[in-house]
Amino acid sequence: MNREAIKDLSGICFETLSRTLLILLLIVLLTGMSFGIVGAGLDLLAETGHLFATDGLHKALKELIINVLMVLAVVELFRTVKSYISEGRVRVTYIIDTALVVIITEIMGFWYREVEVARVGLAIALMLALMCVRIMAIRFSPRRRDLMDGL
Repeated sequence: MNREAIKDLSGICFETLSRTLLILLLIVLLTGMSFGIVGAGLDLLAETGHLFATDGLHKALKELIINVLMVLAVVELFRTVKSYISEGRVRVTYIIDTALVVIITEIMGFWYREVEVARVGLAIALMLALMCVRIMAIRFSPRRRDLMDGL
């Protein structure tokens, strides 16, 4: 075999192995998302006996919000992996969206526990920085650049 044939064969093996592993990762993410949804439902059902207590409704809704936001973070991860499988590249906006959902979840959690003001400020600053990076990623994306060059 010549060098080009070996290079092509190694590329094909890498792509096949990568796609197989990513499909397994998608299955794991779907399983995790299913457990997250079931867990959110079970948490809400567990709190229904206490809903009319002083903090019952507040506690149940807090748990529901946190669980839903974590499931949304898994959905964003799913979109990132699916995008890589279908397009062969990772979209930066999907990764930033995932990070934003996780940070928003963390900030929501701050409401329910004592946290230093500096930590809240850092989380908000990180969220604002990621929002700016997301805007720049959309503004200067390769797809948009290709569309502009075609005009």
